[in-house]
Amino acid sequence: MKIDTNTMISITEANQNFSKVTKMVDEHGTAVILKNNVPRYLVIDFSEAEKEKAASAEDVLAISERLIQKNRKAYEVLAK
Repeated sequence: MKIDTNTMISITEANQNFSKVTKMVDEHGTAVILKNNVPRYLVIDFSEAEKEKAASAEDVLAISERLIQKNRKAYEVLAK
């Protein structure tokens, strides 16, 4: 994951001015909250989280399809 330095904010500033965090997310899509100058939390738009969740489901379907193709003969024997 690439982190835009324009979306980084200290945890102290985020606590004092959370609306700044939300504006950052609205403008850039994400905000990274730093704790002790280390990226610790990622704030993303809820709709983006839903997209990521859907992408994971697509990955599961792709893996399932690959396993079915790999084990097709076994499935055909079991289906008899």
